[in-house]
Amino acid sequence: MTAESGTHMARNGSSHEAPHRTPELVLCALDRPLVEAWESVRDNVDGPVRVHSGSVLDVHAQAVVSPANSFGWMRGGIDAVYARAFPGIEQAVRSAVLAYHGGELPIGEAVVVSTGEPAPAWLISSPTMREPGELLPGDTVHPYLAARAVFLLWRDGRLDNGTALRSVIDTIAMPGLGTGVGGVPPESCARQVTAAWEEVFFGR
Repeated sequence: MTAESGTHMARNGSSHEAPHRTPELVLCALDRPLVEAWESVRDNVDGPVRVHSGSVLDVHAQAVVSPANSFGWMRGGIDAVYARAFPGIEQAVRSAVLAYHGGELPIGEAVVVSTGEPAPAWLISSPTMREPGELLPGDTVHPYLAARAVFLLWRDGRLDNGTALRSVIDTIAMPGLGTGVGGVPPESCARQVTAAWEEVFFGR
């Protein structure tokens, strides 16, 4: 199953089930600098945000975020971990990217696919770089765009059968966005995720 990011859908709040309804967001990190950066997000936003020091796959969540590349290749970093954990997930992502975006998922868009597992049941692919292994410039806003796409997808997206994504996903586990191969400093990533969360869910 796939769903587009829903960025073309209504944003005036008419599609919301309740004011400021958000998913639970679990920010995950294996290394201390990113843990500390994520703690700044938790401490500075409204809503159910918590930090998990450990693997994203250890979190009880309905969805995990893949900070992928635009072509859906899952050969390095956390994406390689997902590919080992969920056989066939790379092909599922690439098929969704082909079906909805002609083979290249723009940065700032996201797709969701089934993992084939009970939990997490869904993987949200939201690219932080166009090409695999790309080193991002110091002034990149790709973590913001990737996080914003995830949040918009949860808020407005629907599965192929018409089911609202927010009705089947309560908790999203998110690793660092571009902080690995992309070279984005943890503090920059945290600031950008904070901005995306506040914009999408609180209009700030």
